[in-house]
Amino acid sequence: MLTNVEHIGIAVRDIATSNDLFTKLLNVTPYKAETVESEGVTTSFFRVNQTKIELLEATNPESPIAKFLEKKGEGIHHLAFEVDDILVEMERLKNEGFTLLSETPKHGADNKLVCFLHPKGTNGVLIELCQEIKE
Repeated sequence: MLTNVEHIGIAVRDIATSNDLFTKLLNVTPYKAETVESEGVTTSFFRVNQTKIELLEATNPESPIAKFLEKKGEGIHHLAFEVDDILVEMERLKNEGFTLLSETPKHGADNKLVCFLHPKGTNGVLIELCQEIKE
């Protein structure tokens, strides 16, 4: 079950410059930054009350973010929803006719298991499912 919007992902060309911009805009500093090697991305997270913004910078020219920037430029990349059980939600959405971009969840940023839905089936919006990894 989708429980709430987890974060909004924004593709950026230069994360340092964008961190400065969003720090001024939101009047908060990033609470977390990390690199996810498997996805070829460096991320930075901001929180304003319950809203989280994830900035994404490509670490190599073959990463999904690099391809997005080449095609569309900087801007909103995806909308992420928190789920209680990612495997159950993936199966439910697959049965509803959505196309999953992976058959199993991947380790994503911010201590999450993640799976994306193909934007061709979601009105052009890349949707990410996120489940907190329990330690």
